[in-house]
Amino acid sequence: MNQKSGKNSLGLNKNFGEYDNPIELFQIWFEEAKKTEINDPNAVALASVDNLNHANIRMVLLKGLDNRGFVFYTNFNSTKGTEIKKNKFAAMCFHWKSLRRQVRVRGAVQEVSKKEADDYFNSRPYGSRIGAWASSQSSQLDNRETLIKKISEFEKKYSDKNNVPRPEHWSGWRIIPDEIEFWLDGEFRIHERLVYRKKNSTWEKIILYP
Repeated sequence: MNQKSGKNSLGLNKNFGEYDNPIELFQIWFEEAKKTEINDPNAVALASVDNLNHANIRMVLLKGLDNRGFVFYTNFNSTKGTEIKKNKFAAMCFHWKSLRRQVRVRGAVQEVSKKEADDYFNSRPYGSRIGAWASSQSSQLDNRETLIKKISEFEKKYSDKNNVPRPEHWSGWRIIPDEIEFWLDGEFRIHERLVYRKKNSTWEKIILYP
């Protein structure tokens, strides 16, 4: 580490690029984002591709993170669910405006275990668990009243708030990253970009032009 300039061996700002494991660096940035982002620091743009190779993007919430990858939950019959089932690759982009930082993630996608899905589903508020049953996510809805009626029906069916089973079509996906890019805002748009690329079982670090 260059103590005088505050730069590390890669010529990047302190604490940026000194980690061999990008998940470790992400966790540090994520903890900082939790302190500065007003709403949903775990909000992330998720990109998938349909069978015509047309890209789709939407916001989801990161609900799990470890060395295996990044986890989010959804209705598997939704647009993103059906796209991922056909093309098991996806990308994420976190943007923390308060920190002027961005992280991009790409990789293969796999379904989480039933236990992981059950544990997370059971941790959700009662209304969210009922909503997972009542909403045919991404399907056409004739009017709002139809949805409200379905919610009421499932509230009667699963009146015990401690015993709402997880729908088979509702579970989680894990993006197993093969590339993670960290972006740090710079003056005059001379940003810092550091990419980690998976090579067999190790990560290679590459600096990119802004």
